[in-house]
Amino acid sequence: MEFYMKLPRSKKEFALFMGIVSIISVNIIAPLITFFEAGFHLYVYRDVLIVLPLIWLSVIVVVLLTYIPAEKMTAKIVSKGDSFNAHIVVNILCTVLMMSVLLTVIGTWIGTRSVSWEPIQMFFHKWPRNFSISLFVEMCIAQPVARFALYRLHLRLDKKTNG
Repeated sequence: MEFYMKLPRSKKEFALFMGIVSIISVNIIAPLITFFEAGFHLYVYRDVLIVLPLIWLSVIVVVLLTYIPAEKMTAKIVSKGDSFNAHIVVNILCTVLMMSVLLTVIGTWIGTRSVSWEPIQMFFHKWPRNFSISLFVEMCIAQPVARFALYRLHLRLDKKTNG
């Protein structure tokens, strides 16, 4: 029942779910990572806000690129009989793993406004922190909010359909 009520049922709902998750994630994760890199200053936050739309677009592209591989990886780890929470946790782990690998490099290029070898050379130094921040935000904030929004939407739609 939770699969039916808390996950997208259509492409339109998938777009809504992805929109909620990505907007929340980008607005929390990008500033946090940047603050850890450049310091907790107002001018740093202002600089993040300037590139945030481009980072958000790159997140959308990376989500679409990693969605199917993450689903396949999730299917290899969990079985159909496992709980909703097991499926969600493993899917978030797989998705965040793939996305954080790509966005550790791409996000640095966007944030610094230059393509260089630096994010690749420093990858193993920076990726664990980026992965941890992203995993926490996805598991504890962004995805629960989006699933709650879909749950409320489905309650309303089902009520409308049933009478």
